[in-house]
Amino acid sequence: MQAHENVKKWFKAARVEDFPKNGGACVKYRDKQIAVFNFTRRGEWFACQNMCPHKKEMALARGMIGESKGEPKVACPFHKKAFSLCSGENINGEEEPVTTYPVKVEDGYVYIGLTTD
Repeated sequence: MQAHENVKKWFKAARVEDFPKNGGACVKYRDKQIAVFNFTRRGEWFACQNMCPHKKEMALARGMIGESKGEPKVACPFHKKAFSLCSGENINGEEEPVTTYPVKVEDGYVYIGLTTD
């Protein structure tokens, strides 16, 4: 996950209650689709690109979240390719990594950190 100090803009994505507990939803910022995950079991929020690099499908927001050796991950709902929600690294070691974004929650809203405008 990218550090908060690298953020140039915080995008107000949606209200906390708009995201399912222990699941994800997709938000759009300009031409980007971003998967946002409310990982309630861990008490953490994560965000990454919505496009799975395997088949180039916008699907990661619908993926299953879990852990691999303590590392939070999301698995693509189509082909089960798993990606770290912290680093974006492909846990299976077969695909390129996904872009991750910092997330913060303030006053009942979820914000996504962007490094460019």
